[in-house]
Amino acid sequence: MTGVAFSGVVKAYDGGQTVVHGVDLEIARGEFVVFVGPSGCGKSTLLRMVAGLESITAGTIAIEGRVVNALPPRERDIAMVFQDYALYPHKSVFDNLAFGLKLRGCPPGEIRRRVDEAASILQIGQLLDRKPRALSGGQRQRVAMGRAIVRQPKAFLFDEPLSNLDAQLRAEMRVEIKKLHQRLGATTIYVTHDQVEAMTLAQRIVVLSGGRIMQVGTPDEIYHRPRSRFVAGFTGSPPMNFLAGRVRVTAGSVALELGEGATVAVPEPAASALRAHAQREVTLGIRPEHIRLAAAGPADQRVSARVVVSEPLGAETLLTLAGAGSEFVARVGPDAMLRPGQALDAWFDMSRMHAFDPADGAALEAAR
Repeated sequence: MTGVAFSGVVKAYDGGQTVVHGVDLEIARGEFVVFVGPSGCGKSTLLRMVAGLESITAGTIAIEGRVVNALPPRERDIAMVFQDYALYPHKSVFDNLAFGLKLRGCPPGEIRRRVDEAASILQIGQLLDRKPRALSGGQRQRVAMGRAIVRQPKAFLFDEPLSNLDAQLRAEMRVEIKKLHQRLGATTIYVTHDQVEAMTLAQRIVVLSGGRIMQVGTPDEIYHRPRSRFVAGFTGSPPMNFLAGRVRVTAGSVALELGEGATVAVPEPAASALRAHAQREVTLGIRPEHIRLAAAGPADQRVSARVVVSEPLGAETLLTLAGAGSEFVARVGPDAMLRPGQALDAWFDMSRMHAFDPADGAALEAAR
């Protein structure tokens, strides 16, 4: 059964500015879907339209088969968790959790049962008598999530809920949110600009740009089979490297000519797809983990480079290298003791390459 369905959804403001352009998307009941994209891509606007906080200019939004365009927020049976927690500072944690249920006229016994259940799930039972000012950021976010849980809604909506937390707390809360979904199995739409949150939380990711869906897929599909340079560059940390190149076909063998006279051989099956693009300019995409020190790979996939910056991270080292007419990042082992300016050969694992049209950024078949 469909949990939330978007059909031709458009959002335009007075003056003709359109920020969402005909979005079509079905989210299965119980699915965890993440909307991700840069600021201004329309992800929060879509979420607010589901919640009823933004009007819909055209198209329909349905929650479990019921079109909700004209329904006020309170009648949509959704619960929303915001970035700023939105807790009542003068009320205890218990009263914050119970407030919405009291407004709906729930019996006191039912309120106590739901609050205790939510507090147990989120491990905040010991905090019920405290006021928000006595809580840490992570505890406040747990309370905000608990307030949504007690509603027992048809859908949970998260609007960048972790952006106010420090890095360690964000990592901890990602785990808690994932455990929460595994336990409750509720339809969840989560909005973030952080691709790490998207990759770690989502069952499916919706990548947005300029109010349009660029790609929908599992984290694995989005990462390994991006349909455009935009999607490829938005996922991964560090992001994918992009180098200008030209396809060269000689006696059936395929290679990419890069800058500064560098040439790298293209193995099958990518070679088969690129033969149709002989002499064509393309953008080579390759992720940092697929660029290694030269001893790891064949000579015809090596590029002469020099070290610009070395960033030891403990478990690995990130090298910013200059070569082939560009700068690119390689992810190598922690024992790579290299100095700025040092010359080396880098191996491009071309079996993991992607190729994009330089004009529109669309992935070529060689990238699949």
